[in-house]
Amino acid sequence: MIDVNDLRKGVTFEVDGQIFKVLEYSHNKPGRGNATIRTRLRNLRSGATIDRTFQSGDRVQDIRLDHHQVQYLYRDGSLYHFMDTETYEQPMLTRELLGDDAGYLKEGLEVKLTFYQDEPIELELPTAVELKVVEAEVGVRGDTATGANKLVTTETGLKVQVPLFVSVGDTIKVDTRSGAYLTRA
Repeated sequence: MIDVNDLRKGVTFEVDGQIFKVLEYSHNKPGRGNATIRTRLRNLRSGATIDRTFQSGDRVQDIRLDHHQVQYLYRDGSLYHFMDTETYEQPMLTRELLGDDAGYLKEGLEVKLTFYQDEPIELELPTAVELKVVEAEVGVRGDTATGANKLVTTETGLKVQVPLFVSVGDTIKVDTRSGAYLTRA
């Protein structure tokens, strides 16, 4: 058990049978009475984000997580298949668990998969991935003083705003944290 005063961004714990990860944390001490700890939490099983307030002195169950390096293999409907690079086991993740991260998955990409009691619960992508452009709007020259952009679709179906000079067949580097175009590869 850990005290809620020890919660910080990135800490994972269990409450009421659900696994949560702290996204935001603030400690509030009013002039009179107990301190409150306001948190924004992500449920690692459902992907839902909730706000929860704890009273100072409350305790939550800490958990042990295992991290494995895995390689993305393929997608089968709403299931995404991975392979552990050490044991060659093949865990599967659902589209709901991956959320927006599914748009960055390309065959052969190595990622870190977090397990809780042999249950995959979270995927950690590299900070940037290289994706091939398969569809692009026609770039119209004109008022480019502001750095005009256009929308392209990558091989994984991800849509990205890029500069006008990017065309179909180019490989671009995309930031996985923000979804922003970084550079041509």
